[in-house]
Amino acid sequence: MTAFAGRARERVRDQVRGRLPNRAWWTSPRSEPSAAQLPATIPSVAVPAAAVKETGAPRRRRRGGKGMGGERSMVPPATFTSYYGRPVVKPSPWEADIPVYLFFGGLAAGSSLLAAGADLTDRPALRRTGRLGAIGAITVSFVALVHDLGRPERFVKMLRTAKVTSPMSVGTWILSLYAPFCGAAAAAELAGLVPAVRRSPLGRYLSPLGTGAGLLAAVTAPPVAAYTAVLLADTATPSWHAAYRELPFVFVASAAAASGGLGMIGAPTSQTGPARRLALAGAVVELLAEHRMEASMGITAEPLHADTAGTLMRASRALMVAGAVGSLAGSRSRAVSVVSGLALIAGSACTRFGVFEAGQSSARDPKYTVVPQRERIQRGEPVRYRHPRWTRSPASQRSSNGITVTGPS
Repeated sequence: MTAFAGRARERVRDQVRGRLPNRAWWTSPRSEPSAAQLPATIPSVAVPAAAVKETGAPRRRRRGGKGMGGERSMVPPATFTSYYGRPVVKPSPWEADIPVYLFFGGLAAGSSLLAAGADLTDRPALRRTGRLGAIGAITVSFVALVHDLGRPERFVKMLRTAKVTSPMSVGTWILSLYAPFCGAAAAAELAGLVPAVRRSPLGRYLSPLGTGAGLLAAVTAPPVAAYTAVLLADTATPSWHAAYRELPFVFVASAAAASGGLGMIGAPTSQTGPARRLALAGAVVELLAEHRMEASMGITAEPLHADTAGTLMRASRALMVAGAVGSLAGSRSRAVSVVSGLALIAGSACTRFGVFEAGQSSARDPKYTVVPQRERIQRGEPVRYRHPRWTRSPASQRSSNGITVTGPS
């Protein structure tokens, strides 16, 4: 079939140049013209030497002539539109319940860590603030999560399986392990505030029970603060997925700053040394991680600077800087300590809401889905996940525009 098509093209070209008589070009190879049918001489076409490239093929003249700038593109600039105006990536159905759940979960985790350290260093007021703050924050986080799920039994049903590749499944089990220890430590702290319970035979066991439960809560607290970032980054939302490297550091540092701020509010200045240091370290790491995150995200970092998300992120940076400065000066002034703690908590909340709003905005605009994908193609990076079971044999590869598609074995 390919040979026949090649001969047909040659015959059409020869008929145009007058080399063959006017006859059907689709004749079969058996009916080749005889010598009497061919012209005596075949006219030659002179090609200037300057118009021949090194390969011997004649050059094509550029349209527009001299001074016209060569060929002009007739294709209009690309506009990022989608089918019927719909986004390429569907925005998540999550509402304000989810950023509330993210923020209070991180606050609870950091407060448990701070309470465990205060218990070991004999700071009762700071320990009490951390334990009670942790149980209050994790309760609000659970309420927000259940409200988003619609019915409480849906959370219980997620415990029927454990799927390591699912951040939601792993997070459900992390919360289920952390919450009982957090509650037991808070219950021991509250029971110790009641004089009748403290004088009863049970009172002698309250301190060791609270210490053990508080330490176990502190051990399971860091995953509670970090997994929420993985929960967002594991989606197809452009601004969330592009930040998967730095977002856990941002969320953990934000949780540390918020819990340190809570400790500065609830404890006297004589016991807030660990809280102030934790708040300062969390604020500094969050600001640095945010800067690094935005630098690595490329075009998907634009939603972090626009509209509601931009306002929230700018407010977060300002509050974090103010809280960090106040944590340095809060060792002598109770009022400065309280104001700085409030600024740190508010800045942490703005970070969670700002990242959430930026992700939703990036999903609505197809530009943030199309442009990063084209950039990955130009860099030669895979644009789709390749399962290890898929083969890369030459028979199963198809290359188109630099994209290699592999099929299952």
